[in-house]
Amino acid sequence: MGSKYTKRYTEEFKRDAIALVDSSGKTVTAVARELGISSESLRGWYRRAKADRGEGTPDELTSAEREELRRLRKENREQQQTIEILKKTTAFFVKENDR
Repeated sequence: MGSKYTKRYTEEFKRDAIALVDSSGKTVTAVARELGISSESLRGWYRRAKADRGEGTPDELTSAEREELRRLRKENREQQQTIEILKKTTAFFVKENDR
C-alpha cells in the first residue's frame, strides 16, 4: 500500500531520469535506486515516453491520445447529464399539459 503523501516530480526531473535510463545502459531499477525514487514510477514514466515516441506496444496510448480520451469521457458524462435533465423536464411538462 502506498503512502498517503504522494511525492510529485517535475516534468524536467522525469525527462532527465528517462534520458539517464536511455543513455546509461543501466536498468530502470538501477537508475531509480541511484535517484532515490520508486522503480515503478520510473518504469511508468519510461513506458509512457516510449509510447509517445512511437516505440510502445501497438495498443498503448500516447499522452495526447490519453488526454483526448479523458476529455471525451468528460464531455460524454456531461452530455449524459444533460440528456437526463431534458428527459425529466419533458416528463414534467407532459404531466403539466395533461392537467
